[in-house]
Amino acid sequence: MALREIRVQGDPILNKVCKPVAAVSDRILELIDDMLDTMYDANGVGLAAPQIGILKRIFVIDVSEKGDEPLVFINPKIIKTSGSQTGDEGCLSIPGKTATVTRPDHVVVRAFDEEMKEFELEGEGLLARAIMHENDHLDGHLYVEKAEGPVRDVKAQQE
Repeated sequence: MALREIRVQGDPILNKVCKPVAAVSDRILELIDDMLDTMYDANGVGLAAPQIGILKRIFVIDVSEKGDEPLVFINPKIIKTSGSQTGDEGCLSIPGKTATVTRPDHVVVRAFDEEMKEFELEGEGLLARAIMHENDHLDGHLYVEKAEGPVRDVKAQQE
């Protein structure tokens, strides 16, 4: 397991569409472990493969209070969305910034886990926001494209 460099806004890889994962290999399992280590090290709640320079349809999320309930999504497909929530959103690829974004409040996603077992998951609130945010990364989109108003400096908000 290793920490990977997180690509930041301006890196062209963040604007590319990722390719599906055909099978889980040892390299893919190592990638997933590295993604989780990198996400936790950066105090994030989600990380998509393109954020560390890999154009694969994989993201990881952990929105648990203790940060000990990781979820792995391989080849995710959003099945259904409903409701809406508006709130501040940040991204490890846009450090120190935040913006107001409206996303669905309820999401149903179908994906594969690290054993390539298909699953379906319903998420609300922060989990729904994280799923939609990370899924956008797989299609080459950053949250700032959906920002309602200016992208703000986090430090300025805390003062």
